[in-house]
Amino acid sequence: MRNERKKPKSDLRKYYTIFLEGGLIVVLVIFLVAMKLDFRGQQQNVDLTKEQEVVQMEQIEQTEHEEKPPPPPRPQVPVEVPNDEVVEDQNIDISADLNLQDKLEMPPPPDDSQEEEEEDFFVVVEQMPTLKGGLAKLQGCVNYPEMARKAGIEGRVIVQFIVNEQGNVEEPRVVRGIGGGADKEALRCVKQSEFEPGRQRGNPVRVQYSLPVVFKLQN
Repeated sequence: MRNERKKPKSDLRKYYTIFLEGGLIVVLVIFLVAMKLDFRGQQQNVDLTKEQEVVQMEQIEQTEHEEKPPPPPRPQVPVEVPNDEVVEDQNIDISADLNLQDKLEMPPPPDDSQEEEEEDFFVVVEQMPTLKGGLAKLQGCVNYPEMARKAGIEGRVIVQFIVNEQGNVEEPRVVRGIGGGADKEALRCVKQSEFEPGRQRGNPVRVQYSLPVVFKLQN
């Protein structure tokens, strides 16, 4: 290959300084021209102080469903009932004078003797009375009354009484009888009976008691 030498005019490095200075001058001229131009005429002025349009929202009223009470019942129509009874006018004498100086009569005090006495016996206790010898001994005491035998009277007599603290019978009475002399015989046998007294909290007390006395004819 053949080495070609560059021509001195074609060497661009010599013109770098000239091109740089020329470019700076052109840019400076453009900047100065741009600074002197008035671009404000093309801009739109916006007035921020102007009141903006206010949008009002309508309030929706909430409707309530009112419950109406039921209508009152229709009044009953009175029905005329014929009445032939004649009501006579009564004259009330209100002309009586009230003398405040007269003494008022007080009602008599209550009679304490008429008050019922409190019962001094028990009906149910921790340990009820016990008949000594049992019902067999009581039935063995019974003598069948002749009147009841002839009349063919049979049945059961219920005697109620009080067993006192000593085990004795007090105030016997027939609460259900059969007659024919059997009631009296039952009372006689019950009066002769002896009991183990009833006890409440370990102490002997008066207890109300009942016993049946059976009357039965033998064939």
